[in-house]
Amino acid sequence: MSRSTAAPTTAQDDTVLARLGIRAELARRMGVFGNFAISFSVICILAGGMSLFGYGLDHGGPAVMLGSWVVIGFMTLLVGMSLADVVSAYPTSGGPYFMADRLGGPRWGWTTGWLNLLGLLGAIAGIDYGAATFIGAFAQLQWDVTPTDTTTLVVFGCILLLHGLLNLRGVRLVTVLNSISVWWQLAGVAVIVGALTLAPAHHRSVRFVLTHFNNDTGFTSPLYVCLIGALLAGYTFCGYDASAHVAEETTEAQTSAPRGIVHAVTVSWIAGFVLLAGMLAAIQDYDATRNTATGVPPAQIFLDVLGANGAKSLLLVVIVAMLFCGNAEVAATSRMIYAFSRSRALPGWRTWRRVSSRTRTPVPAVWLAISVPFVLALPALWSPAAYGAITAINAVGMIPAYGIPVYLALRKGQHYRPGPWSLGRWRRPIGVIAVAYVVVITVVFCLPQSAPITTESFNYAGVTLALALLLAWLTWITRGRHAYRLTATGGSGSGSGSPSPVVG
Repeated sequence: MSRSTAAPTTAQDDTVLARLGIRAELARRMGVFGNFAISFSVICILAGGMSLFGYGLDHGGPAVMLGSWVVIGFMTLLVGMSLADVVSAYPTSGGPYFMADRLGGPRWGWTTGWLNLLGLLGAIAGIDYGAATFIGAFAQLQWDVTPTDTTTLVVFGCILLLHGLLNLRGVRLVTVLNSISVWWQLAGVAVIVGALTLAPAHHRSVRFVLTHFNNDTGFTSPLYVCLIGALLAGYTFCGYDASAHVAEETTEAQTSAPRGIVHAVTVSWIAGFVLLAGMLAAIQDYDATRNTATGVPPAQIFLDVLGANGAKSLLLVVIVAMLFCGNAEVAATSRMIYAFSRSRALPGWRTWRRVSSRTRTPVPAVWLAISVPFVLALPALWSPAAYGAITAINAVGMIPAYGIPVYLALRKGQHYRPGPWSLGRWRRPIGVIAVAYVVVITVVFCLPQSAPITTESFNYAGVTLALALLLAWLTWITRGRHAYRLTATGGSGSGSGSPSPVVG
């Protein structure tokens, strides 16, 4: 991979934006580590790995959980590298939609933007609601308080409000919190795995951890179970586009943002494998862990191995990591809302694109980023299936949004002009594999996950993806084709030519 040897100053970063048709409005106070930290915080192996641990135990067990983590992590790294190449050429808060517009035209940009935005909003709902359920499990252990759907929703709302208030303080505080999040997650993995390993309790064999297969899905095909079991890793490895969404607040953005994406995926891949392996080796009673009264299988493992006090301590480690994760996702989503509104894509765009003169933060966009997920979660009071249908757009919206710019860059061929961080001659082979993987994993996201298929067990991801695409199409023909403008200075990104990106 080639990297620029020049170190652009903030003025040069702003010059890059100017040549892309964007006026710099946000505070550029984030460095290379801060950019990496936001994507690492959003991926958050302590959130995805823990929230979906019970799913993995049912859908293939240890063999599929670890095997798919290796495979999905590697494929995600290829997607991340390909996306990073395009981010280097177009380092804007819009992220995938801006790239898609410049490389393929306004319809590509519009569709990608809606997929990405809905995916980000669904991610906030999933992350913070997951944190609320873990807080409920902690309350049950600490005070013997049984959580209800209503109390979980109230806690969820409080978490969203906290994240909104923190983000209103500006990108500097967000960067500090994300930096702490990195070390918290890495130390958390070390503490959890270390405590479970050193505890004087029975430990599973290496053979069990690597080869034990468990199928409680209702399906008989081992291959099919392996496919749907891979979703533990598939759902976790989302959100690394956060590095792109804060590119306008990052110094040396054309190299810092791409590196942030690749490093976040790589570190998460390695640390996540260690976490899952350590947790699986510590399982005392497989069925009791799956059917735990706490509703949180990792909590049962902590209880069985370390007792109540140890379990509560480790749950707090996980909960804090989830809170860091949700805060980072709110930051990324608010920047996407700001950028998409700057392109006049959202109703009320003049409001959502406003930036505070004091903190240089898109304040209205932050409020919208925490309000919509709360509304999305309201159906959980009546139907978990309805809530799952809405939040499923997280993965089926975000992953295709990553693949579209990569595909369009490949389609450009020699007309594509890379930035200073480039895959060079490896762009095409890696990009082709990455796009193929995005197609396959998106289909897998939509497959039925348990049998018999009922209204409660039905996987609504395909339905929500179809509805998201329908929404994008309807909004395009009703207002998008008339109002949408990629940049404030003119060009709509017709796709007839790809402006040469500035390389410092």
